Amino acid sequence: MKKKNQPPPALRKQTLRMKDNHTWDAPKGFKIIVLDRGMVSFNIPEKWDVHKMTPVEIYDVPPPDDNTRISVSYWPLPPNIDWTELPLEKLLADSTKEDNRDKDMPKVLERGELVTVKRDDIELAWTWHRWMDATENREAISRFAVSRGWNVAALITFDFWVTDLKKIIPIWREALRSLQLGRIIQDPTRGDVRH
Repeated sequence: MKKKNQPPPALRKQTLRMKDNHTWDAPKGFKIIVLDRGMVSFNIPEKWDVHKMTPVEIYDVPPPDDNTRISVSYWPLPPNIDWTELPLEKLLADSTKEDNRDKDMPKVLERGELVTVKRDDIELAWTWHRWMDATENREAISRFAVSRGWNVAALITFDFWVTDLKKIIPIWREALRSLQLGRIIQDPTRGDVRH
């Protein structure tokens, strides 16, 4: 049994040699992050790394010197359910609306519009908030993407400084473009099995 206040176990990095006929392919400057044998995967800059597993947190450089954090949570969904009565846009709007009861939450300075991304394989919606980080006394942005497909739901959050917006936009676009849900990766040295 885990004792209270005990730090989480350290991540164990393992390097595997890829097979000659592997199917992994990411654009130049990116690498593919695969969670839970393919439940969720997307591209991130090749120098960024996972630093926490629950929830998954990816940083541009190791904390506390980081400027960008990606957080990923995902859940398996029961099969054979029609989710059309629970649209992602409403879920995202409801979950990101301001709650004045939580005094620890930073004040949102600006809210972006809700964007729906049309894809054949998954449902995807995203939005953003600009807010003031009280500790650093700097403006920050959080981008939230919720997705659903292949019996998986995922929430991806990008947190970064406003001054880094131009640098983050292409990274955000690539993450959403490459996002895959519910794949089955039997052999990580070979690649994925297509739906």
